[in-house]
Formats: sequence, structure tokens, C-alpha cells
Amino acid sequence: MIIIGLVQGFTEPIPVSSSGHVMIASEILGLGEQGFTFAILTNTASLLAILFIYRHDIKRLTINSLQFLKTKNERYKSDFRFVCFVVVGTIPAGVLGVLLKDVIAENVGMKTIAIMLFITGIAIWLIRNLKGSKDDSDISFKDSILIGLGQSFALFPGISRSGATIISAIAVGLKQETALRFSFMLYIPVSLGGVVLGFSDFLEEPNKADLALPYLAAFIATLLMTYIALKWFMGIMKSGKLVYFTYYCFIVGILLLIFF
Repeated sequence: MIIIGLVQGFTEPIPVSSSGHVMIASEILGLGEQGFTFAILTNTASLLAILFIYRHDIKRLTINSLQFLKTKNERYKSDFRFVCFVVVGTIPAGVLGVLLKDVIAENVGMKTIAIMLFITGIAIWLIRNLKGSKDDSDISFKDSILIGLGQSFALFPGISRSGATIISAIAVGLKQETALRFSFMLYIPVSLGGVVLGFSDFLEEPNKADLALPYLAAFIATLLMTYIALKWFMGIMKSGKLVYFTYYCFIVGILLLIFF
């Protein structure tokens, strides 16, 4: 479970599909499908790491949004709008998730993951030279809806959530730094929703006592690796080398088609 936790943690922040890579790692190691409880546990660990990294942004956005609601002072308006657009951006995935929950397959094969990686790689290649000019204050209602629709593609197994939102954000003209921040602000309510909805299943896990130590080890591994991976990915974005993930997606996709 520690290895799967490390895989989940490393791939969650980067545009390569954490769910797809957990399936690949489980297949290679012969571990079988990871349970829903384990998924909730590791997603919670990733969420905590992301909350810690963006804690200053979250604090600023929260305080300034409340100040705007209280005072209507224009100096706080930009942060308030940013929060509103994060909320708007979560709506498409939430609505489509409810409508398509019986259509989207939960279990997919390696070839499907390979195809999704090719799609992700092509999308990254198409936006590789876009720099964007929009900062936090320039995001519009239309931008947030389009980015939210991009996030909806991550409902399909094998599509990276961070990849879909970052690609969409860059495509509508956001600067890469802004695209990255908006992407992970979108991740927070989506992940929180998943944790809340899945908490009852976690409590009903029949083997919690036997799995306590493996689950704890996987949780810590995921937490630390998500922190390391996101910090590394932020550096990749700053250096403008997002295109490297195109090559990675193509290589892994080809290997999956050959060996699986």
C-alpha cells in the first residue's frame, strides 16, 4: 500500500492521471483493484498537502472575500470574484458527475488508460506555446465555466483532473501561474466533496483495525509525495516546460499498448 500511496501522491498534482497510474501500478504489482476506502484515504492525504502548500492563498482569499461582503470595499473585490469563479467552475463537474454516474465506467482497461494518456499528451502539445496574459483579477465568468467543463473530462477514468483544468485555463488565456493556482483551488471543493460523501463508507469499512497500519503508512506516503510532487510541478510550470508531459504521456501510452 505504501507504493500505491507514493504513486497516488506523485501523480495527483501533475497532468498524467493519478487514477490511471494507480491502476497501472496495481496491475504491475499484482495487487488488484484498490478499494473505495483506500481511494478516499489517499485523496484526503493529497488534499491536505495541497491545502498546506496553498494555505497563504486560501487564507487571503477567505479573509478578503469576507471583508468584501462586509464592507464592499473595492480593494477586496478581486479576491471575492476569484472565489466566486472557483465556485462556478466546480458546477459543471458536479452536475455532469450526477447525470453520468451510471454511464461512466468505474473499471477500465490498460488500453483505455493508454488512449486517455494520448489525448492528454496531444492537448498539452496544442497549448505548449501559449503564455496567456490573464491574472487572477482578469478571470471571467465565461473562463470559469470553460475551465469547469474541462475539469468535467476528468470524470472519465484515465483523464488527469489537474491536466484537464490547467490545459483549459491556459487555452482561455490565463498565465501559467494563474492557471496552476486556479486549477488547485478548483480541486479543493471537488476533493472535499468526495471526502464528505465517502466518509460513511470509510466508517463502515469492516477491516479497519487490521488495515490501520497499512492505511496509515499509505496516508503518510501520499501526503509527503503529493507535497514534493506539487512543489516540483510548480517549478516545471514556472520554467515553461509543461510540454515534457506530452512526451511522458506518449511513452507510457505506447508501453501500455505494447505490454498490456
